[in-house]
Amino acid sequence: PTLFRRVRHVICENQRVLDFCAQLEAGDLRAAGELLREGHCSLRDDYEVSIPELDALCELADAEPGVYGSRLTGAGFGGCALHLVDPEQAEDVADALGHGFEQRYGRRPAVLSIVTADGAGEIALDA
Repeated sequence: PTLFRRVRHVICENQRVLDFCAQLEAGDLRAAGELLREGHCSLRDDYEVSIPELDALCELADAEPGVYGSRLTGAGFGGCALHLVDPEQAEDVADALGHGFEQRYGRRPAVLSIVTADGAGEIALDA
């Protein structure tokens, strides 16, 4: 049963990545956010690499207006949570996360706000 859950996570996660990219290209942030939540649940339940603090960050964020979805990222067992957030509500979401996490765990998490970019590309050099 454990091996089955691990393999199910990998196979489904590969498809979620493809679907996530397609949803971003289509501009459907709600659908992309749902895929993030599904990925978190799979990492928590099938791959068993989450911890209560990461689960709490995702739960707290997903309850906030302007949050499309959340998941842990990195290797698990600590680390980071990623939240897809409407930029206009990012500051309020960060405040709510900090406050809610501090109430549960007695400390505030570091919150980094980032804006996506097109990523790597070809640069033409004039000789």
